[in-house]
Amino acid sequence: MNAIAPALIQKLQQLPQQRLAEVEDFVEFLAARESRSIAGAALGESFAKLDKLNQPVLSDAEIDAEIQTARKERIAQRG
Repeated sequence: MNAIAPALIQKLQQLPQQRLAEVEDFVEFLAARESRSIAGAALGESFAKLDKLNQPVLSDAEIDAEIQTARKERIAQRG
């Protein structure tokens, strides 16, 4: 990246303001895509770890019960 930076900066300085805005939008798009890629890989690793635990899948009712319990605990901590 260090070798590219001076040449890239020089090219950017030659662009009109409207094109710089487009470049900025594109760089933000690339950064967001990279973030999603990293998050997706982390999620995939998490799923793999869960699969290795070999635990039964929770039913919707069990998930709802866990949520309700957590909410009640949070409310109790506040009050």
